[in-house]
Amino acid sequence: MKLHCEVEVVSRQLPALGLRNRGKGARAVLSLGQQALSSGPGGPRRACLLVSTLKDRRGTRYKLTENIEQLFTKFVDEGKATVRLKEPPVDICLSKANSSSLKGFLSAVKLAHRGCDVEAPLSLLTPVKTSEFEKFKTKMVITSKKDYPLSKNFPYSLEHLQTSYCGLVQVDMRMLCLKNLRKLDLSHNHIKKLPTTIGDLIHLQELNLSDNHLKSFSVALCHSALQKSLRCLDLSKNKIKALPVQFCQLRELTDIKLDDNELIRLPFKIGQLRNLRFLSAARNKLPFLPSEFKNLSLEYLDLFGNAFEQPEVLPIIMLQMPLTLLESSARTVLNNRIPYGSRIIPFHLCQDLDTAKTCVCGRFCLESFIQGTTNMNLHSVAHTVVLVDNMGSTEVPIISYFCSLECYVNSSDTLK
Repeated sequence: MKLHCEVEVVSRQLPALGLRNRGKGARAVLSLGQQALSSGPGGPRRACLLVSTLKDRRGTRYKLTENIEQLFTKFVDEGKATVRLKEPPVDICLSKANSSSLKGFLSAVKLAHRGCDVEAPLSLLTPVKTSEFEKFKTKMVITSKKDYPLSKNFPYSLEHLQTSYCGLVQVDMRMLCLKNLRKLDLSHNHIKKLPTTIGDLIHLQELNLSDNHLKSFSVALCHSALQKSLRCLDLSKNKIKALPVQFCQLRELTDIKLDDNELIRLPFKIGQLRNLRFLSAARNKLPFLPSEFKNLSLEYLDLFGNAFEQPEVLPIIMLQMPLTLLESSARTVLNNRIPYGSRIIPFHLCQDLDTAKTCVCGRFCLESFIQGTTNMNLHSVAHTVVLVDNMGSTEVPIISYFCSLECYVNSSDTLK
């Protein structure tokens, strides 16, 4: 029985001697087998763990029978575990393993420790072949249908996978088992819909979906683990008309490409993307920008080729006097930052609160507001700006909301 993963063997005696471990794992093959205690055939044997690396294919043997002090399995679903041995006093730290393979391997290790029979027969330990380490591939690039693997799985250790020009109409579910994946490039295919399980790739930092047939971006992905991991997202050359409000919960995003879609609006909470530095949404159908766009601080911005409209001279007045109970309650919850969720209030009220508008004064409004449109120079939010049109303009219309007549009157920018 074998397991492919990264291994770091940590001696628990070093700190007492004032020394430190190097703190870095190595690609290794763990073999669970038997070691003969005598040279004669049919002699007694004991269960052992063999840790082999590419530099040391003969490996190091560790006795398992009644020699495990503790197993640490809290993060086994992430492909991590630690085997603490009594003698020698070391911790064998495992990482980047296939979670299902790791669980099976640890179960066998437990049985070996107790002296029980393991389901898979244990053979004598032998040096690991060099070919075994080829399974530790971290990058795979496939750019044609003929090279696409149909009969075998992707190497579990992949951190970068590109499958472009492969004619994929959906995301291959085998990719979603690659828990170490940090960069996934599915560009130039025919994918129409994304599975929500992409959000289970907890280490995914870059996702390229350009030149596909996507019409939307799933709300479920906005609520997934991608909130903490995703940095770069390329959705260019698709058929997306709008992104969900929840898209702005992907707050670790630094680079977004939305060129050549059918966008008629950007998420009006886009100002919450505080880490965003690169935004490209050229050649869409944007008539104006949302009010929170002015809260961005970008290094590069490209909005060329959109159908920006001239600002309306007269504002749209939607004020309600007196405020409705819904409006008053919503403002109280949002302005006082009172936590809410579908477990506390009905789901449709959560949606109302999620889509509340932000007044220029910083307070919130739901259905009672004044809407005005003004021009904004894009250089106020970005260091480098691509011209909006062939006339050399860098000014675009931006929507502003006002929670009261007082806020509207006090807004000098609108009155200009």
